Amino acid sequence: MSDGICIAIDAMGGDFGPRVVIPASVDALRRHPQLTLQLVGQQAVIAPLLAKVLSKRSDKDLLSRLTIIDAENVIANDERPSHALRKRADTSMFRAIPQVAEGSAQACVSAGNTGALMALGRFTLKMLPGIDRPAIITAIPSVCGVSYMLDLGANVDCSAEHLLQFAIMGSVMTRAVEAISEPRIGLLNVGAEETKGNEQVKLASRLIREHGGLNYVGFIEGDDIFTGKVDVVVCDGFVGNIALKSSEGVARLIGRQLRVSFSRSLLRRMMAVLVSPVLEEIRAHIDPARRNGASLLGLQGIVVKSHGSANRKCFGYAIDQAVAEVRMDVPGSINRQLESQIG
Repeated sequence: MSDGICIAIDAMGGDFGPRVVIPASVDALRRHPQLTLQLVGQQAVIAPLLAKVLSKRSDKDLLSRLTIIDAENVIANDERPSHALRKRADTSMFRAIPQVAEGSAQACVSAGNTGALMALGRFTLKMLPGIDRPAIITAIPSVCGVSYMLDLGANVDCSAEHLLQFAIMGSVMTRAVEAISEPRIGLLNVGAEETKGNEQVKLASRLIREHGGLNYVGFIEGDDIFTGKVDVVVCDGFVGNIALKSSEGVARLIGRQLRVSFSRSLLRRMMAVLVSPVLEEIRAHIDPARRNGASLLGLQGIVVKSHGSANRKCFGYAIDQAVAEVRMDVPGSINRQLESQIG
């Protein structure tokens, strides 16, 4: 793979669309000198924003690393995936993903409708052999650094076989990204005992345990997610999305309570100044925004989903995630493992 990386950006997706995506994309070009971007969306909207962001004379050279691909329509956040497929032809999301399928880009980043992104990704890029559905995975903080969790909302109903496939993909990605030779895999359940859980989870546990090549440690409970007990947390998308959003809410609550507590008196405000480096270190570790950028594993190409409410800095993290996955050739690594692990 050459040093140059090209990423297609759905410039219209998310709650804030081009107002966030355009400046975040320019920031990414500054961080990654080898990066080029394809901005897909309404040219009449994108071009003036680009001109405003690139107002400095020193920024003009960045224009040579940007291409605008015009797309007039936008998939709404509440639009059904089936409807998105029918109207796909001239939407920014659909025109961004084929850039990866055709080889003109190596990854796609979007903050748009998750269901539509998954459906269009499956339709355009197709699934890796041996994988039935894509799964959303992201890094979550733990006492040992980070763990990875999937699925986070792509599949609210999963069979035991799907959970096995998630375990394989999560193990491969963690091995590639974190350089862990044998990632520890845990299956999220209502208890650690083998007798706990529904039939789907019990069967999945047996399948994962019996499958060769996986370092399966068994069931874990919700309070084990952040302890570092496992490197990969496997669950269906219904459970995973609730767990992730709950953890993000707790992180924001902790941050808010610390600010309130340290502002209650002059003495506390002085103490806050003294401990601010420690507080910043804690905030940086647990801040969900710093890990914005969830990957759709299982596709024959790299697609990264940003939070719809991401701001400029957070959307930039999603672009950084896509750059990292291109460098590590995550789909290729998964495919090579699947060829040897799935019969």
